[in-house]
Amino acid sequence: MRSATYIGIAISLVSLVGLSIYTGINRKSRGSAGLSRAVVTGLLMGTIVGGSSTVGTAQLAFTYGMSACWFTFGCAIACVVLALAFFSPIKRSGSSTLVGVISAEYGSRAGTLATVLNSAGMFINILSQLLSCSAVVLVIAPAIGSSRAIIIGAVFMIVYVIFGGTKGAGIVGILKSVLIYVSMLLCGYIAIQHSGGLQSFLGGVSALCAETGRNLFSPFCRGLGTDLGAGISLVLGVITTQTYTQAMLGARSDRDAKISAMICAVLMPILGMLGIIVGLHMRMTVPDPAGFVTRTALTSFVLDYSGISPLFAGIILGALFITAVGTGSGLALGIATVIDREIIEKRPSRAAGKASAASSERIVTICIAAVIALAALLSCTPIGDTILSFGFLSMCLRGCTVFAPLCFALWAKGKVAPRFAELSILIGSLLALALGLVNMYGILKLPCDSVFFGIGAGLVIMAAGYMKGKAR
Repeated sequence: MRSATYIGIAISLVSLVGLSIYTGINRKSRGSAGLSRAVVTGLLMGTIVGGSSTVGTAQLAFTYGMSACWFTFGCAIACVVLALAFFSPIKRSGSSTLVGVISAEYGSRAGTLATVLNSAGMFINILSQLLSCSAVVLVIAPAIGSSRAIIIGAVFMIVYVIFGGTKGAGIVGILKSVLIYVSMLLCGYIAIQHSGGLQSFLGGVSALCAETGRNLFSPFCRGLGTDLGAGISLVLGVITTQTYTQAMLGARSDRDAKISAMICAVLMPILGMLGIIVGLHMRMTVPDPAGFVTRTALTSFVLDYSGISPLFAGIILGALFITAVGTGSGLALGIATVIDREIIEKRPSRAAGKASAASSERIVTICIAAVIALAALLSCTPIGDTILSFGFLSMCLRGCTVFAPLCFALWAKGKVAPRFAELSILIGSLLALALGLVNMYGILKLPCDSVFFGIGAGLVIMAAGYMKGKAR
């Protein structure tokens, strides 16, 4: 690889990490008037656009074509639903967190269950980001091996979050989104041009359909139950993830918050389509599709198949790498913060105020390192390397944990006893996780995605509690 590529990677890393840390250090000087529309959009895009929506989308498109659209399309639908249906009721609840809404309505035990299981869903998504990081490292240094590439990504995540990189997420989200969009627009355009134009590209995909026996033009290429379930998982997962709601709650006005969500809803599907174009182009281009490492579809295209100058290729690879690092480290920080606030702070010694702020910060730092290290360890095992599989499962688990009790807490306040909410959280999430894992690894082939079982169970239990409350 040319030295210019390394220089390009360094430019991206230094620019994004440096700005992130700088804005994090100086965030206190900006006052508390609320976040601008641009910053809220940057926060939303910065957290939603990770390895799954770029590297993972191209990977899945390499094999299943338009089926890869559901991560970005699901995020878009979720942003609309969050803005139009959920944002105002959540704000009126007076709670700053979704778990707080559940705790206020159903008690601390339901809140703790939701916290732990929602954190498990976030943890699964860290696997996706580590695999995305490794896809960048593997095209730069193929001889390094997958496990070492994952460890490199994990080290960057730990360093990034400990040094405060996620604190400036809004401003960096704007820069990162612009850089990723320019990069993906360029990649999509080049892929179409290298295919001989749009008509030639579509003809090549048609030939692939005949060769593989799959309708790669269909968003349900993997099956209606599987792909529709993936989309529903994304919708429920985004609605029930604190990060996205928190970004909107920090806006200067409700109107700015909703417009920011709508902007994300417009931008996300475009990004997904560009990743799909690259993934399909690589399927038509690589000499040995069966032996190709599919997770490197996008990164290999940038470095070896696009004809982009080595310097700009390095800038794109650096942006893709830090995108996955930033998303993964933010998830780890969220998990560690939740563990500290919802579990450790509630111990008698902490509740009495005997622990210092420095002690709390140390605990969060240790939790971050432990979470990322465990995720890296699991990613290095043969648990699978399809990035979007973990992304979909992560969102499914989050949605099946929180969605049903949250809906009843917002729109049927005081109508359901706490024990029904606890059962809904526990049974819905565990059912979705267990069935999702056995389906992912082929132990048991389900007729549809596990989200249907998990969310169905949660809603049935909450509905039973509601009917019993009315009868009483």
